[in-house]
Amino acid sequence: QLQASGGGLVQAGESLRLSCAASGNILDYYAVGWYRQKPGNQRELVATIPRGGSTNYADSVQGRFTISRDIAKNMVYLQMNSLKFEDTAVYYCYARGVISDYWGQGTQVTVSS
Repeated sequence: QLQASGGGLVQAGESLRLSCAASGNILDYYAVGWYRQKPGNQRELVATIPRGGSTNYADSVQGRFTISRDIAKNMVYLQMNSLKFEDTAVYYCYARGVISDYWGQGTQVTVSS
């Protein structure tokens, strides 16, 4: 139901934009967003947009990352600027549904220092 894309290899300080295509209406979900998982670590929240539209960010990405959505296209985006080595992770698109949560396949983001 969720298809993520846009990962890649960049140098520190550069930018990437991740995209997530949802198969249904993203407003049917309580929230959509992005998580990431670094090697050896648990999956962690990066950014979310609740149905109402306000945004939430992890402290580590506040001011550098921007989450947005295109309701007409059922798309969720994560614009990542000023990337750091420590942003290297597999990024997952996420949606909180009425009954269960949904995850897209991960997309690898690698930042070289």
